[in-house]
Amino acid sequence: MGRGPVGAPAIIRYVNNSLASVDDVSGINDSMVLIKTLTADSDSTLSFVDGTSDVVLDNTYPIYKFVFINIHPSADGGEFRFQANASGGSGYNETITSTQFQAYHKEDGSASGLGYNSGNDQAQGTSFQNLNGNIDNANDACGSGELWLFNPSSTTFVKHFMAVMVEPEDGSPTPLANLYTAGYFNTTSAIDEIQFKMSSGDIDAGTIKLYGIKDS
Repeated sequence: MGRGPVGAPAIIRYVNNSLASVDDVSGINDSMVLIKTLTADSDSTLSFVDGTSDVVLDNTYPIYKFVFINIHPSADGGEFRFQANASGGSGYNETITSTQFQAYHKEDGSASGLGYNSGNDQAQGTSFQNLNGNIDNANDACGSGELWLFNPSSTTFVKHFMAVMVEPEDGSPTPLANLYTAGYFNTTSAIDEIQFKMSSGDIDAGTIKLYGIKDS
């Protein structure tokens, strides 16, 4: 290879040997282990309970990730939400402090915006936490996203979570919304049960996958 002009940036050429010590790109995802898949079929709730139906939600992994795929509500304008139980608890009513903001854009381009959702936050509340706005229940509409839960087995710290969702919302013209939620369960007890449901009606269809993220 000839030399370039003086002052030109160097050209780096990789040969096979130079990549020998680089991990396979697929290894990036090797730390994420699929634990459980739940598929909705007109279900009022979908629950992940440690030690039940092959679910692991303990100190096996420091981070857990839930992935939501094509969540379709039975009722128009349903809000997808979640709550938790601490170890030995019941009722899915742990204390939450949370925050949420969203961006939206209507199909016809008539309106768009970015703002804080004061109606979807909690200040030491015990309600189910909304992860989205009002999902349209048209046949072709659904919501998708993910929720991260950090170190739920800790008996020292509160339990942080963060989520992102995208969906067409109820309205005309239909708005596409992208929502970001974060918060914590204000308990030092281990969290070992997570439940999802709609604000009204059932989860008509959709899939939730639970993954464990290995400690690096």
